[in-house]
Amino acid sequence: MSINKNIRNLTKSKKSYSIDEIVEGILKRNITILSLAITLVESSRPEDKQLAHKIIDSCLPYSGNSKRIGITGVPGVGKSTFIESFGKYLIEEKGKKVAVLAVDPSSNKNKGSILGDKTRMETLSNLKNAFIRPSPSMGSLGGVSKATRETIILCEAAGFDTILIETVGVGQSEVEVKSMVDFFLLLMLAGAGDELQGIKRGIMEMADLLVINKAEGDNLKKARLARTEYKNALHLFPPSVSGWIPKAETCSALEEHNIDLVYNITLQYFDHVQNNGYLVKQRKSQALDWYKKALESEIVDRFMRNEKNQLKSKELEELVKAGKKSPFSAVDELLEGY
Repeated sequence: MSINKNIRNLTKSKKSYSIDEIVEGILKRNITILSLAITLVESSRPEDKQLAHKIIDSCLPYSGNSKRIGITGVPGVGKSTFIESFGKYLIEEKGKKVAVLAVDPSSNKNKGSILGDKTRMETLSNLKNAFIRPSPSMGSLGGVSKATRETIILCEAAGFDTILIETVGVGQSEVEVKSMVDFFLLLMLAGAGDELQGIKRGIMEMADLLVINKAEGDNLKKARLARTEYKNALHLFPPSVSGWIPKAETCSALEEHNIDLVYNITLQYFDHVQNNGYLVKQRKSQALDWYKKALESEIVDRFMRNEKNQLKSKELEELVKAGKKSPFSAVDELLEGY
């Protein structure tokens, strides 16, 4: 309840800031203003979106200097615990400034979210150089919020050099996270009976590092066996476009074991893709993908904002539900008058 109240207060106060003041606040890493800007980019109100677009344009020259790391895994794999341990290590041991964009699943009924990642990462959220922003997925495909790309830009402009993006969980639509990060980390569990037959090939092919979490106590032996099996499985996949050879390792986020190993592997990856020019090429491709998705979203949004189109769409929806018209012919009819 307090989280929602704070967001409402920030939204109400946006009129007291000019665009220049908001951008200046972001560049000075004023967390209150940064949070306000993110609330604006998440808003669906046309006036907020226009303001947000101007802020993003102003922040673009100051972005692009972070390492963007996507972290995904099945529910219960320990994503939040891992991110807290990894974030603490980056800040306390390596002097990094870490922003965590944690996406919470939204209800299909009311689009509401629990937004509980700040409470699950209590230690990390209290560190000076950490910023945790839970955002609702709002039904967005890809396990990420619709405003995740914009939020990355804002956090980079605020001086955060490491952006960790926690996705909703592994699924067929989860692949979108790959289109906005540099490094893709897949967390897995051992002893769940799915070491090989349960592997989702699409997710595995995208992973730059596969980490078997909860490698502690009685589960350590199973985790090591799973690592061997995953390493063998990775060799069956075709070489990655980046030329990087994906790795499989174990860790215990709870005991903070092998967190340094995970960090060192990310360093090896970034050295590799910076030296061969892949990182620059990938960022350009991601910017183009961002443009295309923004175009698609805006076309649909503006089209459905028209009252005549709304009424016609509702009429066609009833015909589709009644089985009197196929979805394809309904769409054709809707677009004919546009």
